[in-house]
Amino acid sequence: MELYFSIIIPVYNRPDEVDELLESITKQDYQDEFEVIIIEDGSDQSSVSIVEKYNAKLNIKYFYKENTGAGLSRNFGMKKASGNYFIILDSDVIVPQKYLSIVKNELTKNFTDAFGGPDAAHHSFTAIQKAINYSMTSTITTGGIRGKKKSVGKFQPRSFNFGLSKKAFEKTKGFSKLKAGEDIDLSFRLLESGFNTQLLEKAFVYHKRRTTIKQFFKQTFAFGTARPKLNRKYPETAKITYWFPSLFIIGIDITIILLLFGSWIPILFYAFYFVILFLNSLFENKSFKVAFLSIITTLTQFYGYGLGFLQSKFIEK
Repeated sequence: MELYFSIIIPVYNRPDEVDELLESITKQDYQDEFEVIIIEDGSDQSSVSIVEKYNAKLNIKYFYKENTGAGLSRNFGMKKASGNYFIILDSDVIVPQKYLSIVKNELTKNFTDAFGGPDAAHHSFTAIQKAINYSMTSTITTGGIRGKKKSVGKFQPRSFNFGLSKKAFEKTKGFSKLKAGEDIDLSFRLLESGFNTQLLEKAFVYHKRRTTIKQFFKQTFAFGTARPKLNRKYPETAKITYWFPSLFIIGIDITIILLLFGSWIPILFYAFYFVILFLNSLFENKSFKVAFLSIITTLTQFYGYGLGFLQSKFIEK
């Protein structure tokens, strides 16, 4: 099958990010034709003037619609697209120059109806953005890519860097109405429908994520609330590991109480963990500031996800 890519980008009040993303797309070394679909999801801060800057550089289409959330906006874009394979990107990413070429080469060698790619921190990112990226991708936190290179068929793509064939979209109807966890939900339905997925390790994007601790907490809290809902919808996918952030923060709270009563031993476990985390982040990022902030962002990640998980599990039904 000859691949014709449609890049689907939903955006909500982030015209500056769209500008940076589109600029990176113009620099692709990809030789084949492709199109870009921008879906303005009821924004107050319009991106239309940004999109107009790229009319002469890209085959680009712009649509404005009422606010429904990113998932349904992606579906809207895929329905408007002309391609037979959709590449879904968040508006807060930057794509490396060889991204599209890598995706095509990998799919040509081993075609699957869906794929996911990793993310990384760009050198221009702020220290807090690099620390958040570390917490969300490191194997010693709850981050990291779920799945291995050889485990083709079971990988769960994430929506910031997600590929989906037109055939798979038409069969699954795309993303659900969920505001968080909608990409995991789609991954489960893809597998139920008999489609294979894979991780394209080399097809990474630079992902800004959130720029403040408060925004990051809100984001991870939403992730945490989504997991029990997905477990109820797909009980066979529930794993004990989803409890780890909640158990981690409960353990910290108990440790603080024990410390007040003079028991120092439990705190040594957490101190050892955060020393290892600091050194690992320092090795990866080559920055003492980022390494220190990585401790704060990892605590934020655990508390955000853990509290969201507990609320959704025991309070919200």
